[in-house]
Amino acid sequence: MGEQKGGDLPPYPSVLSFATVTERRDAAEHRRHILQVARHLFLEQGVDQVGMYQIARVSQVGQGTLYRRFAHKGALCQALLEESCVHFQTGVLAYLERTDAEGAPVFEQINAILQQLIDYTEENASLLGAMLDASNGNYHRQSYHSPFYRWLRQLFLVLLTRGVMRHELAEQDLEYVVDVVLAPLDVGFYHYQRHELGFSQQRIATNLRQFLAHGLNVEH
Repeated sequence: MGEQKGGDLPPYPSVLSFATVTERRDAAEHRRHILQVARHLFLEQGVDQVGMYQIARVSQVGQGTLYRRFAHKGALCQALLEESCVHFQTGVLAYLERTDAEGAPVFEQINAILQQLIDYTEENASLLGAMLDASNGNYHRQSYHSPFYRWLRQLFLVLLTRGVMRHELAEQDLEYVVDVVLAPLDVGFYHYQRHELGFSQQRIATNLRQFLAHGLNVEH
């Protein structure tokens, strides 16, 4: 295996910041209140059973106000996912920092992060499903441009590049391959395999690992 200095390797992307809009304190508190109410209702009744009208009523805000802040339930679900998204990213980067220091192989890191991504998707399946339902058929076009997907894509592109530089992975068109690596964990495809085909999380993870080992031509 070829040795590479740490400084020669591309850096990992930073954790996303979702604070893109500066709000007045009262507006920010108002937003947090709506999200707290929505989270409570979703946990109590299930995401599919709760509508925007009910969220507005329990939050004691007008429907017009609610829709100005969140265009549809999918947008509200996306806002609820921001906290867990940041937690996921922070955990991934902490894992990479630790395993880099231990000299872990890149393919081992890729598989560990894919397992974390499977767990994240499973844990947030109802919110992700609501985003899918609210997309009116435009989910894939929207999701590929989402900050989270762009972050994942950049992270895995860095990992794949590091694997090639260290001669652990075969040289390939990584700009193409990175989307192929992530495709099986697209929420729509994942939902199909989990709930329509009845695949377990373990079955998905095991077969994805085997598929990638062949596709990336991992050197043993």
